[in-house]
Amino acid sequence: MKIAILSNGTGNYSTKRLKEVAAARGHDVKVIKYRECYASIEKNNPTVSYRGEDLAKYDAIIPRIASYMTKYGTAIVRQLEMQGVYTLSSSLAINRSRDKLRSMQLLAKAGVGIPKTVFSRNSTDIDDLLEKLGGTPVIIKLARGTHGNGVVLAESKKAAKSVLQAFYLTNDDGTNVLLQEFVKESAGTDIRAFVVGGRVVASMKRQSLDDDFRSNLHKGGEGTTIKLTEEERKMAIKAARAMGLNIAGVDMMRSERGPLILEVNASPGFGIEKVTGRDVATPIIEYIEQNAKRGHKKDKVGA
Repeated sequence: MKIAILSNGTGNYSTKRLKEVAAARGHDVKVIKYRECYASIEKNNPTVSYRGEDLAKYDAIIPRIASYMTKYGTAIVRQLEMQGVYTLSSSLAINRSRDKLRSMQLLAKAGVGIPKTVFSRNSTDIDDLLEKLGGTPVIIKLARGTHGNGVVLAESKKAAKSVLQAFYLTNDDGTNVLLQEFVKESAGTDIRAFVVGGRVVASMKRQSLDDDFRSNLHKGGEGTTIKLTEEERKMAIKAARAMGLNIAGVDMMRSERGPLILEVNASPGFGIEKVTGRDVATPIIEYIEQNAKRGHKKDKVGA
């Protein structure tokens, strides 16, 4: 099978692991720098090219789209979908997961537990907003932040109002700002469940090493292996399904009222392998083997 990994980080650990596993299983695999791809749009003939090569010849693609390249990256994925190329993660699902407001709305609709969340473009509503969340402290985050960036803990009403005003002032592009309840019992700790094809293949707990309320490994958090409860496992799978993702890193916290989903990541890093010793690359390639030929060229995907 010919497999293309859409990634700009050819030296990235996740990309290297996917390539080595696919090659070891006998596949013809190539890393494609999607930022260098270009699309030709004409009637009944959508094409994507990379250094003069037509990507329609690939049986499957694995999108590893960086958050800051979401619009361009998903446009390339969408064009390949229109050609009938099988994609592990659809352009629609990637876009859903990258918009925190949209993802929270979809998770809530699917009956997935999430922190209490409100959003508004008017900081004068702060009293009512905080009342709906049960008061301060509250988490304030940009809808398109990632790796813990664009996330602030406001410990007082005055601080919350100041942060909101600053976010609104510096985000004139219409980016939504969310306010979420602060779950004290889970401060500085969360759980990452790695979901592939409707099953959890690895899980870890991430703990902040200082007084930072964020536990992201990108922020210096420490990961340790953890065993999920059955409820947590089912919630992670349900969250990935709500986003329409075949592969997902589902972040959750443990609260007094059960697991709460924080985020669903469409391009989860493979650092979880180093923490847990579990192989997550092989289940991904196996999933493609089982599903790509079935879906390849079957249907042209519309916009």
